[in-house]
Amino acid sequence: MSSAGNGAEGAVRSADLTQRDWLEAGQSLLRRGGLKALKLRPLADELRVSTGSFYHHFPDFDTYQGRLATYFADAQISAVIDAINRTEREPVARIRLLAQIVRRRGMSRLSIAMRAWAESDRRALAAVERHDDIVLGFLTECLVANGLSRHDAAVRGYALITLGLSKVHAPHLDMDRLFEDLLAILCYPPPAA
Repeated sequence: MSSAGNGAEGAVRSADLTQRDWLEAGQSLLRRGGLKALKLRPLADELRVSTGSFYHHFPDFDTYQGRLATYFADAQISAVIDAINRTEREPVARIRLLAQIVRRRGMSRLSIAMRAWAESDRRALAAVERHDDIVLGFLTECLVANGLSRHDAAVRGYALITLGLSKVHAPHLDMDRLFEDLLAILCYPPPAA
């Protein structure tokens, strides 16, 4: 019987779940509570199924955690960037679209949780490093396409990533305007002297 209370409905729901559903649920827990929240019972509760249904998709929790780390680094961020590249041609608009997706999906909170996890798990560390390589490569290519040298583009791409991860309290600043001002500073080459 599912934890949702209706055995028949829970059984249908459990049978419909995919590995991706479990990975997305794990990311949701990481976003909200960090690694300490990533446990089997809360994970099953997140999906409103029994803990037993977990084992239809993963042999054990350690394997699940490894796949969760890999999902963050490979399939998920690569799919986002591929979609952006198909949707938008203008380089700064691609960066703006990535920022919108990151905000809408709570990806900064997830990234912060993954970085904390990476301090104690080599799989999470490898995932964070791959994720950063992918995102920094995307930002660098966008900035090079916008007229910056490769070195300057990489430095500014790094700045954009770290700004996206920061949680600085600044109530006197309009965050939407601040984002546009930062794009203006970081995405365009300085005027010719």
